[in-house]
Amino acid sequence: ERHGHRRLPSAPVRPRGDPRLLFVNAGMNQFKPIFLGTAHPRSELAQHRRVVNSQKCVRAGGKHNDLEDVGRDTYHHTFFEMLGNWSFGDYFKEEACSMAWELLTEVYEIPKDRLYVTYFGGDTSLGLSADEECRDVWLHLGVPASHVLPFPLKDNFWEMGDTGPCGPCTEIHYDHVGGGRNAAALVNQGSPDVVEIWNLVFMQYSREVEGHLLPLPQHHVDTGMGLERLVTILQNKRSNYDTDLFTPILDAIHKGCGGPGYQGLVGDADVGRVNMAYRVVADHVRTLCVCITDGIYPGLSGAELVLRRILRRAVRFCSEVLHAPPGLLASLVPTVVEVLGDAYPELTKNANQIMDIINENEVAFLSSLERGRRVIERTVQQMEPSTNFPAEVAWSLYGNLGFPLDLIDLMLEEKGITLDSAAFNELALEDAKRKAGGPRAGQLDNRNTCLDVHSLAQLQNSNVPATDDSPKYAYKLGQQGQYEFSPCQATVLILYRDQSLQKEVGAGQRCGVILDRTNFYAEQGGQACDQGYMIRLGQQDILFPVESVRLCGGYVIHEVTAVETLRAGDQVQLFVDEAQRLACMTNHTATHLLNFALRHVLGDNTEQRGSHVTAERLRFDFDTKGPVTVEQLQQVEQVVQDVIKRNEVVHMAEVPLTLARRVQGLRAVDEGYPDPVRIVSLGVPVEAVLTRDSEAAMQTSVELCCGTHLLQTGAMEDLAIISERQLVKGISRIIAVTGGQAKQAREVGQCLAMEVDSVSLRMKGKTTSIPEMQNLSKEVGQLTKVVANTAMPQWQRKELQTILRALQRTANTAIKKLEVQQAEEKAQSLLAKHCNQPVIIDTVPADSLSILMKVVNQLCDKSPGTSVLLLSPQVSGEVLCACQVSKSCLPTFSAADWAAAVCTQMEGKAGGSPVVAKGSGNAKGMQGALTTALEFARSKL
Repeated sequence: ERHGHRRLPSAPVRPRGDPRLLFVNAGMNQFKPIFLGTAHPRSELAQHRRVVNSQKCVRAGGKHNDLEDVGRDTYHHTFFEMLGNWSFGDYFKEEACSMAWELLTEVYEIPKDRLYVTYFGGDTSLGLSADEECRDVWLHLGVPASHVLPFPLKDNFWEMGDTGPCGPCTEIHYDHVGGGRNAAALVNQGSPDVVEIWNLVFMQYSREVEGHLLPLPQHHVDTGMGLERLVTILQNKRSNYDTDLFTPILDAIHKGCGGPGYQGLVGDADVGRVNMAYRVVADHVRTLCVCITDGIYPGLSGAELVLRRILRRAVRFCSEVLHAPPGLLASLVPTVVEVLGDAYPELTKNANQIMDIINENEVAFLSSLERGRRVIERTVQQMEPSTNFPAEVAWSLYGNLGFPLDLIDLMLEEKGITLDSAAFNELALEDAKRKAGGPRAGQLDNRNTCLDVHSLAQLQNSNVPATDDSPKYAYKLGQQGQYEFSPCQATVLILYRDQSLQKEVGAGQRCGVILDRTNFYAEQGGQACDQGYMIRLGQQDILFPVESVRLCGGYVIHEVTAVETLRAGDQVQLFVDEAQRLACMTNHTATHLLNFALRHVLGDNTEQRGSHVTAERLRFDFDTKGPVTVEQLQQVEQVVQDVIKRNEVVHMAEVPLTLARRVQGLRAVDEGYPDPVRIVSLGVPVEAVLTRDSEAAMQTSVELCCGTHLLQTGAMEDLAIISERQLVKGISRIIAVTGGQAKQAREVGQCLAMEVDSVSLRMKGKTTSIPEMQNLSKEVGQLTKVVANTAMPQWQRKELQTILRALQRTANTAIKKLEVQQAEEKAQSLLAKHCNQPVIIDTVPADSLSILMKVVNQLCDKSPGTSVLLLSPQVSGEVLCACQVSKSCLPTFSAADWAAAVCTQMEGKAGGSPVVAKGSGNAKGMQGALTTALEFARSKL
């Protein structure tokens, strides 16, 4: 801060606006739009020049994955805090190195002779020479030449990804041993005695798709220093786990499980892996606390799946290595809060929720763990010596019981067995292909709509103004209550194709069109982009359909396929698809209203987790402690419908960001918003919301939003929630429709409710026929599928599903009762016919194998010493077979063998036990089968 840096708070570990990342894994993640040049020029983010912060980071899964190393040594972590300072087009190498050296040697007073610095030694394949500028800076600062070391690309060249900003870096390493020795040979050699503590990245290039490097138009500095490693040095420890960031947690683990305490042992010295378990549990519980607080819960995909792996790995070490009682992991949460709560107060607020989620997941996994252990034990016993563990079994553990792969490997490693990894990877690849399917329909080529950093710089350096998209808000209500959207006249400023700016694009080529102004809405804020077309002035009969619209660095890019040659300077007129725009406006206003209704019904702690608005429907994700009840769904819909009926005015106004921050009840303001910001308030004028001490924002929907909205709520007509489900523990997703679609959903719901009532009435009537009851049962099953898959109000779906489940139980009970009754009657008749005979062989009409088996059971119950075999010919030509042998005839007489002999005679199959068996065959062989049955029985008795 003394050097003019602005201190910023940590971003959540759930990435915002970057679907490629599972977690925030570096301090620079939140600043990517600056590096890429895509930050809106009027946003607070774009104004940053010098910034400093401590960022919560998680490295588990994806490119940066430390999960499997955690516990094996004393310095790897899944969660860590990254200290960093950044320069965005401001200072560069000399000042960055000077500040870093000053902080370490003068402020922290780390001995200079223990520090070694590395720099990029060049790469001939890329045509890059050594970073001698950086080397000279360190020498000028007084670092001895023996402590300034060159390293190749893999060590000292940092890249954001396969493409994008990159550059050489310089790292500062610390020698834990010291004592005047020269430890240069241990730098970057994986030695625990000489570790990297700070990385300073100089972003001065951009890697292009083809692989070559281009100089960046602006140079940036991105530095990162792990807090845990720094604290280890400052507290004169050799291990991160010996610092006060971890010792309170390790002490709490020891207190909770007893046994030997933590001794810091690794490798072979760590007998029984007890110390490894301490480190795993201490690290993982910190990660769980931070992730759950930031809205990532253990689940089945993406970051949620990784977090589930982390939780299950910790639970297993608690249970099997530390022999801790259930609940130990959750009991550590207050200690984590005590250690980290001052820096991250959100942990304190969410402590109880964190413990509940950990406990619920632990109970579920302990049950799966026991089953999985039995599977592994049984499989190992059946394996041939010196063979790999079968991939199919491992895949079943992974897919069905939720065992993380590293956990399977660990359990096998403890038995001295290895997994057939090649076969397992093949199964994983096949599964990925099944899930991936084909390419998504309508997927567009981003090369024409996403400006690269060089093109953005070229536009800015050429003083091409950002697109004026205010005409997108230029619509009004006509005298008849219909919405009127005015076309917009604009000038083509430049065209963008194949990642380059062009003055002209030929017919048939797809390109991005940048205009001076537009009335098209670019996809952002969860709302789908506008559709429509543009025409060139004077050529009204030639339409250029607009396929997608993107916003990049303040420029709106319209993707079109040129019907004729398009040139910079062309005058065009823009027409949005009015029906699609109005539907998006309706659903976006409905999303705001739904957000307010959920908070009103479920409580003010209900937080939005994401949303997406299209012309067809809206999707809304939010925090919840459990599934939303039928009553709550009805209440939410009622709140929305009340506002619709009142036809409230939707007030919209742009206000300075500093003024918007003062609005009570307004959710967190993302610094990516352009300043001034747009406030959307339902029913209350924005001026009233901005009044000091106003509580209007607590009583209605007030949000920052750049989207397009209705002018009055009445045009929404209706809203129906057609789906509500939990994505993962603690997060629910609602899908809703409005207007005519909502009306249709309600009509369909009423029709289905009448059908369910009809089945219910018929089932209450007197039904003495098994086929009739079976038909009713089948009808209930079909209705259950229809109700589950039809767009209808979710509250009504849940009600009908409850009724249908009860009807299914009633039908099943009635069928069983009728079958028993019918079986008793048939058994009584057969007993009278075969009085006091040791074997009964006969044919009997029966509607199912279940009834036939019941007849056999009844006969044997009434005549315990009798063995019975019955055949039942069916209309289809099939013959059913059921038999039971008296226990007094065992083991000479076997029911399974009896049924097999009989069914083979009928060209069929049978199976069962020595006492009971069943099967089927063909009616052509039935008479022969009866003879075979009698002969078989005589031969055994």
